[in-house]
Amino acid sequence: LQSLVEPGIIIAILFLNAAVGVWQDLSARSSLESLEKMQPRLATVLRRQEDDDSSITTSSEWITDYDATRLVPGDVIKLRVGDYIPADSRLGSLTSSTMYVDESSLTGESVSVGKLPGDEGLIDVNNDGEAKSIPIQLQSTMLFSGSLATRGSGVALVVRTGIDTQIGKIAEAQLEGEERKTPLGIQLDEFGTQLSSIIGGICIAVWLASIPRFDDAAFNNWIEGAIYYAKVGVALGVAAIPEGLPAVITLCLSLGTRRMAEKNVIVRKLPSVETLGCTSVICTDKTGTLTTNQMTAVSFVTLEGDSETINVVEHEVIGNSYNPVGSVTGIDRDETIRLPNGAVSEACRIMALCNDARLIGVDSTEDETTVQYEGEPTEASLLFLLEKLGPESPEEVGLKPSQLASEYRGQILNSWDRYATLEFDRKRKSMSVLCSRMDSCSEEIKLLCKGAPNMLLKRCTHAKLRDGSVVPLTVDLRDKIDSTISSIGNRALRCIGLAVKENESLEPQLRKGEGSYVEVLKDSSKYESFETDLTFAGIVAIRDPPRDGVAESIDECKQAGIRVIMITGDAKQTAEAIARDVHIFTEEDVNCPALEGREFFALPETRQLEVLKEGNLVICRAEPADKQRLVKMLQSLKEVAAMTGDGVNDAPALQQADIGVAMGISGTDAAKEAADMVLVDDNFSTIVDAVEEGRCIYANMQAFINFLITCNIGEVIGVFIATLLGFPQLLTPLHLLWVNLVTDGPPATALGFNPPDPGLMNRKPRSSSEEIMTSESLLRYSIAGFYIGIATVGVYASYFFDRGVSFQELRSWSTCTDSCSIYADLSAPQTFALSTLVTVELLKALCSVSIDSSIFTVGPQKNPWLLLGVAIPFALNLAIIYTPELEHSFGLVPLDGSDWLKVIAWSLPIVLIDEALKYVFKKDVR
Repeated sequence: LQSLVEPGIIIAILFLNAAVGVWQDLSARSSLESLEKMQPRLATVLRRQEDDDSSITTSSEWITDYDATRLVPGDVIKLRVGDYIPADSRLGSLTSSTMYVDESSLTGESVSVGKLPGDEGLIDVNNDGEAKSIPIQLQSTMLFSGSLATRGSGVALVVRTGIDTQIGKIAEAQLEGEERKTPLGIQLDEFGTQLSSIIGGICIAVWLASIPRFDDAAFNNWIEGAIYYAKVGVALGVAAIPEGLPAVITLCLSLGTRRMAEKNVIVRKLPSVETLGCTSVICTDKTGTLTTNQMTAVSFVTLEGDSETINVVEHEVIGNSYNPVGSVTGIDRDETIRLPNGAVSEACRIMALCNDARLIGVDSTEDETTVQYEGEPTEASLLFLLEKLGPESPEEVGLKPSQLASEYRGQILNSWDRYATLEFDRKRKSMSVLCSRMDSCSEEIKLLCKGAPNMLLKRCTHAKLRDGSVVPLTVDLRDKIDSTISSIGNRALRCIGLAVKENESLEPQLRKGEGSYVEVLKDSSKYESFETDLTFAGIVAIRDPPRDGVAESIDECKQAGIRVIMITGDAKQTAEAIARDVHIFTEEDVNCPALEGREFFALPETRQLEVLKEGNLVICRAEPADKQRLVKMLQSLKEVAAMTGDGVNDAPALQQADIGVAMGISGTDAAKEAADMVLVDDNFSTIVDAVEEGRCIYANMQAFINFLITCNIGEVIGVFIATLLGFPQLLTPLHLLWVNLVTDGPPATALGFNPPDPGLMNRKPRSSSEEIMTSESLLRYSIAGFYIGIATVGVYASYFFDRGVSFQELRSWSTCTDSCSIYADLSAPQTFALSTLVTVELLKALCSVSIDSSIFTVGPQKNPWLLLGVAIPFALNLAIIYTPELEHSFGLVPLDGSDWLKVIAWSLPIVLIDEALKYVFKKDVR
């Protein structure tokens, strides 16, 4: 049975390797299948009908539920809200006033993009006749396969299908992406080669050194002596090979994945756990990763004073972003009741009525989110602000989330009828609604407008003050408002201007009673003319705020020597502001502006590489394909890059990166399949926690490799010295196998549970090319191992010395002529040797909780599993010594108290030696 143990382990390892290979192949196929699922299956296409008796075309008709895979360039398709675009197409005409498409799966931007018929954004050629590269976001007349129509409808012409589409190019790039071997895989291969060479060399050296003893009197002939010492060489090989190492490494990685799951990281590829430990660069998205992806109103601007002195006052908004409960500094909750015609009340009406979003309260939820929204995030942020400005009713404290979400808006909707909408377009950058008062005896009609404040301000002639008075919009007042808009813009906040047009100023044809407004509003080109002579009511400043803890995590990255590169599609000013907020840029980095993607890639290649070598970096207005290019460039600089992504467009970069990190909440299936790990909470801080866990895992691997290799070197040196000196057999192959599989295994496994080493995140990332066993570590292992070997041989020899056998007599035991009976039964000295070897190795395990820290700083009590992993092997060793049946099987004898004192005396020095080695070889924390 014992002879089957090692072959069984080898077969199990081969089977495991084969299973991992098959799993990785299936994973790659699954990633491509996820891309295929993104391709729409059905389409509405225009087809010509022919007479049954002739080939003459008689009519054309729309065919619904048409197989999208059969579309060809030149087909005409019809699209409406909720349809996935079946092929890359050019918008020919609109059948609604506007059309918006969600291209987030391709661009990573969550805001829907407006589409218009025409030539804007089409691929053009430069003076050299080469096609210009135009970002997907700017191709406003193109509809891309896999994107979703979120508003409006239209007719389009198919221009590209299959692999020629944008999503097809992503699939092609993913096939071409290189899946690099992890640093651990490379290092284990090199380590295996090193170990095999060393062990093979030692085994051969021992056999060659024993040639003069082949014809000793103990053997019948020379061949028998050669076979005997060949067995000794094999025993040496058994002692040298750490059989438990592969299993312990796999277990350590598995334990790491469990701990990371508790920190909201799902690991899809086991070796990537360790690769995190040598991550030197994190390339991260902004939206949803560094920020909350919750557009939030952070300030509200009103005009205050009297006709002589008017001030522009900015009020801070207090309260959780996606929570209707909160307040606005300087504005009482009852102001909308006291001043129903004041600027605050007017602003509330605009936010409530000129808004297509909707807040939905969830009464019972497993997480903390009690209010959700439908619609555009910007409009939802206005509704949250509206509820914070509304009057606080006595019943509000006891309201359910479903009631609280839209309590004040509900009051406004019950009082006003929105009977017409002037939809937003990019030219005038505004949206308006016509509303009539339902609870008034006289007709009260308002045109409520919101939009870009600088554009809206040009169309305003008056301004409404906070007390309700209306004043002319003078040049001085206009300049004050412009200055405030600029100040808010410099803080990278998005501004929404609010304005109103009331009864007397409204054109007669827009009045509800006239009935002609329906015909008038069919012509969207007239919308801007209606949005004139407006009264300015206020400004709302909005932003996507940084996540809590992200700034601290990036500071931790700096301490750990990890650089952060933020890649975003946002404008430069916004990107730089967020970078400062989350500490990617510090006060000293004023001369480190963000680079636009096209600006960066227009630099000479040498300059690009220089930029990538320098500190933190922000690349804005980036295209999806830029991510993969950046990863390849970083890898050419020998950096270990982690890349985050959530869209289909990110899949090639995630596969190319050393660590691909997909978003669990916003991520597409294709991104998750291509990634090495998935963040459950989409939080950057979770990546940093995962890096720390990766470093801890590598440190634990180093701890048990240090333990295993040191012990195996000790066993090899013990057998080698005993053989070289010509001593009787030190330990049998069964003893050595027992030590390797039983005594070494549990402590090595328990070392995988070691706590993080103090100062772990204050060190620079280790190089991905750093060997598991460097010359320095080999020296360290050899010194400690040398003592283990010396202690084992020393206690063995001392047994004979105590019984009057001299050193020279012991060396010549095979030719002894007097008192040779002591060599006939080696059970007692071998029991001393085995017990000392086991004890000294278990003491070494207790010293290995930290590679660099003293046992008095990070002691074994920090790892309860290690205490158990040491106690069990020691108990088993006592069992084979003191159990008669096992004692006989292993060829051992019981030891008394004085014998154990001798064993302990030979074993304890390993603690002092290990402490000295830690002091000498201690790594600099930086």
